[in-house]
Amino acid sequence: MLALDDVRILDLTRLLPGPFCTLLLADCGADVIKVEDTESGDYLRWMPPLSGEESAMFAPLNRNKRSIRLNLKNPAGREAFLRLAGAADVVVESFRPGVMERLGIGYATLRGVNPRLILCSISGYGQDGPYRDRAGHDLNYAAIAGVLGLTAGAQGDPAMPGIQAGDLGGGALHAAFAIMVALWQRARSGTGQHCDIAMTDGLVSWLAPHAAVYFATGEVPGPATLSLNGRHPCYRIYPCADGHLAVGALEPKFWRAFVEAIGLPQHADAGFASGADATRVVADVEALLRTRTRAEWMAELAGRDVCCEPMLHIDEVFEHPQVLHRGMRLDPGVGGSDAQCGFPLHFSDLPMAVRRHPPGWGEHTDELLREAGYDEPALTSLRAEGAIA
Repeated sequence: MLALDDVRILDLTRLLPGPFCTLLLADCGADVIKVEDTESGDYLRWMPPLSGEESAMFAPLNRNKRSIRLNLKNPAGREAFLRLAGAADVVVESFRPGVMERLGIGYATLRGVNPRLILCSISGYGQDGPYRDRAGHDLNYAAIAGVLGLTAGAQGDPAMPGIQAGDLGGGALHAAFAIMVALWQRARSGTGQHCDIAMTDGLVSWLAPHAAVYFATGEVPGPATLSLNGRHPCYRIYPCADGHLAVGALEPKFWRAFVEAIGLPQHADAGFASGADATRVVADVEALLRTRTRAEWMAELAGRDVCCEPMLHIDEVFEHPQVLHRGMRLDPGVGGSDAQCGFPLHFSDLPMAVRRHPPGWGEHTDELLREAGYDEPALTSLRAEGAIA
């Protein structure tokens, strides 16, 4: 038994936020149906680099799902979608606000077909407000949310984020959480609802500790005031002879153990030094760490509580013993032709498994429509009308 094996989700989304949201639910057993158009499908399918005929990025975001090709601009295609929605639990979409209504499948229509249905809308700025119709991508949401303003080091300009935090965190994770909350509420009320998830809102909510400082003091957090962006010696990324070490020795005992282990005991009480004092301590630590390789320093620090780890690159991540032990690398198999990231959720009594390969474009169109009650003549008619492909 899988936790969500009685939940059916119609996924109208493309690219990253929506597919990652429904991936989490599919991995937990939900029957996720990718509803793709008849012209191009999910754009992510075709983005380089390719693995075989499709993007290498497509498989790890779309395992455990099925795919149907529907033309929602065609009345017969729209009717087929509404028939599927009548037997579904959740619809996830990431169009610009208003598109669902223009297609004739907005929340009022869906609720009329299935009062228990949950609609989850993922957008950049939400379904209302002055930015409702504004175009954007992850970097734009991070800028508006103040996230980029917090990415600068003590001396530098804001850094380009290395991952799409707005898409994956502000959007996908909050959407998956909202769906689970709505399902729980439906179990008590018997009715569905519309979940409005804005990626910008999600990122703003992650400002909680920084916003608390601002609201309490009126001081705008920045490179000179933040403790966790390299201001203090105890929490920095230090270069060594052939790479970098991430030192997160916030507690005095960890910093003291670190500097004693590397041979700078005179700085045992300088973990939270600031200004010129911090500059001197950092210079001493950097000069010493540059004399040996990353591996040599990690060997020196082995077995000590110092909150220091090597800064790994992706080729090293998937060989790391902790990553491998936790099953965060899935080797090639039913999930696709290449290795991919594993399951981030671990339960004591619920299994996680790759049950389906990532679906081909429209691979399950006929299968799903047969499940919805269409017979062979009806499928032939839908195909002739251009409603399916």
